[in-house]
Amino acid sequence: MKQNFDIVFFDCDSTLSTIEGIDELAVKAGVAEELVPLTNAAMDGKMKLEEIYQRRLDLINPTNAALDWVSQRYLEEMVEGAEKVVAELIKQGKEVHIISGGLRHAVLKVGELLNIPEQQIHAVDIFFDAEGNYAGFDQESPLARAGGKAKVCRQVLGKGERTAALIGDGITDLEAAEAGVYVIGFGGVARREAVVQGASAYIDGPALTAALDLLL
Repeated sequence: MKQNFDIVFFDCDSTLSTIEGIDELAVKAGVAEELVPLTNAAMDGKMKLEEIYQRRLDLINPTNAALDWVSQRYLEEMVEGAEKVVAELIKQGKEVHIISGGLRHAVLKVGELLNIPEQQIHAVDIFFDAEGNYAGFDQESPLARAGGKAKVCRQVLGKGERTAALIGDGITDLEAAEAGVYVIGFGGVARREAVVQGASAYIDGPALTAALDLLL
């Protein structure tokens, strides 16, 4: 169903970029065998995000340099059509946001590539000490727990009459529907049956360009 949306939210991992940033960091740190099943369980809705968020970061212990590295990986592995879709939406006057349970330090680079303002990028802050070593994350961030995407969407929408759509691949993206957001599932990187069934519309991919038919 074609609608005229004022705001479009994009998930980042496996939606704008083909990678899962946390899994890339796990491979780099040599802990992928322990961590990847946790990410998959969360994205498939088998575990709550807050049950695994700190466990994953404690396993990886990511440095500032590692976050810079994964930032570049995001840019190297952008989903086909991502830049074209975002550029067209901005050209048409849409307010484009990135909403991600990923690490803001890295996701900001994706926003920079796509000309999305920093204040419209919602992700989880990570902290480092003076030597650039991992020193924790923002445990108050709604995006580090279940229901967070709905909360952020409500904050962005405010009390006005604006309408919004969200495009994403994971079970947490379906939460946006609780805020009145039209959820479009994206299966170009990872096809999750719960998202196929739960989204208002679904794009099999591999390119994001099909989203324009639903958004404009």
